[in-house]
Amino acid sequence: MWLHTNSYWNERNLMQIAYWIVAGLLALVYLYSGGVKILRSREKLRPMMGWVDATPVAVIKTIGVLEVLGAAGLILPPLTGVAPALAIAAAIGLILVQVGGIALHLSRGEGRQIGFNIVLLALAGVAVWLATSLL
Repeated sequence: MWLHTNSYWNERNLMQIAYWIVAGLLALVYLYSGGVKILRSREKLRPMMGWVDATPVAVIKTIGVLEVLGAAGLILPPLTGVAPALAIAAAIGLILVQVGGIALHLSRGEGRQIGFNIVLLALAGVAVWLATSLL
């Protein structure tokens, strides 16, 4: 292995750096996406999200809250050192959000619109794996 085991750049540190990059990107996406769902009306969401007309407002707001909580769960527990295993739970929760999003798009015949969902699903899966280095 090209990394010296006593150096700063050992495998554990590299995994932690990778975690913070992936978690940071996911947190930014979900803070924005969740915040938009929480703060905007159905009418303002409609141009970005055609599915909102067929979804009760309470469900849209709930998805937004789950996304914001997921973002916070990726960042705050490892940052504070308080219950860092919650980062794994948050990433798994975000995987479930994307599975639901993919299912919704497919049920509406919007198979071409799931690319970003798949990317977020994969990144959340990577976050689960990388978060194990925080324990």
